[in-house]
Amino acid sequence: MIQTLRRTYFSFALVLTIAGLTGCAVGPHYKRPAVDVPGTYREATPAAPAPADAKDQQVNSKQVETERPSQSLGDAKWWEVFQDPQLQSLIRTALKNNYDVRIAAARVLQAQAQLGITRADQLPTLSAGGNVASQQSPQIGPIPAYEVTQGQLTASAAYNFDFWGKYRHATEAARATLLADDWAQKEVTATLVANLATAYFELRELDLELEISKRTFNSRNDSLQLTRTLERHGIDSLLDVRQSEQLVYTAATEIPDFERQIAQEENAISILLGKNPDDVPRGLKLTEQPHAPEVPAGLPSSLLQRRPDVREAEENLIAANAQIGVARAAYFPQISLTGTAGYESPALTNLFTGPAGIWNLAASVTQPIFEGGRLKSNVRLAEAQHEQMLLTYQQTIQGAFRDVSNGLIAYRKNREFRIQEEHLLESAQDAARLSEVRFKAGTTDYLEVLTNETNSFSAELGLAQAQANELIALVQIYQALGGGWQQ
Repeated sequence: MIQTLRRTYFSFALVLTIAGLTGCAVGPHYKRPAVDVPGTYREATPAAPAPADAKDQQVNSKQVETERPSQSLGDAKWWEVFQDPQLQSLIRTALKNNYDVRIAAARVLQAQAQLGITRADQLPTLSAGGNVASQQSPQIGPIPAYEVTQGQLTASAAYNFDFWGKYRHATEAARATLLADDWAQKEVTATLVANLATAYFELRELDLELEISKRTFNSRNDSLQLTRTLERHGIDSLLDVRQSEQLVYTAATEIPDFERQIAQEENAISILLGKNPDDVPRGLKLTEQPHAPEVPAGLPSSLLQRRPDVREAEENLIAANAQIGVARAAYFPQISLTGTAGYESPALTNLFTGPAGIWNLAASVTQPIFEGGRLKSNVRLAEAQHEQMLLTYQQTIQGAFRDVSNGLIAYRKNREFRIQEEHLLESAQDAARLSEVRFKAGTTDYLEVLTNETNSFSAELGLAQAQANELIALVQIYQALGGGWQQ
């Protein structure tokens, strides 16, 4: 009888095991949605190849993976783009100490642990235990004294069969969440590199503007002393002195303001470096920073594989898709198997001998019948969250193309603007020189000198800003193309 019962339980367990291993998942399989990808970036140079057929503008995962991308600035490492050795040193320090990067890394570790917890539901659980109990009783009347020692040693196992893919889908969702957090960490890294490079170029711009202001102040102060000397000898008027003073004070007011901005910019950079506000070492001057006149953008379809925020959005979509399978699996029976085996004996010496063996095997099936609409609502919730993630994914892609187009036009137009600022400065400096000559020759008053000197000073500051804007636009296009996180 016992042997027959054992064979029955063994056959039943074998059938359930095979069912659990070969069961079919009820959730939807993920398929990357088609997205509208332009053939070329707007404002891109003609070097980027365009697809020959309009059908190529609808891409799926297979097309993206097999497509051979052209060269893009986004593929370059950050130290290849930013070649200032001091800036490279600052970026390395920031990547090591910045709190946002460290927080993002901690989130990845949390996601890894959560994946391990979720994946454990797919595996059986095993446990073992034992106990020893001893009881001694004195003689009570006719009842003689006795001592009883009892021992027990057991091992138990339990397994929930994943016939409908509930735990597999949950593991898929947890794995996608882990990948999303990993791409989020890369996005934090890319953002840190871009923010630090931008702040560094702004700092070098302020350094240049401060240098211009001090140089202009010293030059105008020398002219003021000369004008005062000429006024005392009756050659120049008091009006000339006052107008010369205006030039000096104009340059003087800029110096403390630039010094304030420099200190605040250094404080901001120090925070990015993960340390308290302090001085920031400098490297190349603003005018010495190397950068190419044109930026290779590459193929738009390759952007979907390179941009961390796009990849993060897709992993979130995959996780939401898997959660639909988890919700649907709750409609179907939940099958579980438990078993216990061990030894129990009133005498420890006989624990592993004789008829001390014990075992128990049980299987259960639970089918939801009435949940008050809970299961249906859970499916609807999962489907609505999937729709939200789908829209977020599509929106992120459109935003990525917008960022690249904005970056391309900004870099090109800032370069054109900087060239015109150079011409403006040349004309303004020449006009200031000629007005000074005319004033010394007595053919004009000092008002003309005042006007042209002011224009020259403004043009020189404007050129410094244009040079910085061109470099900052390079940082923006590099980040928009998905660069900066590669290590």
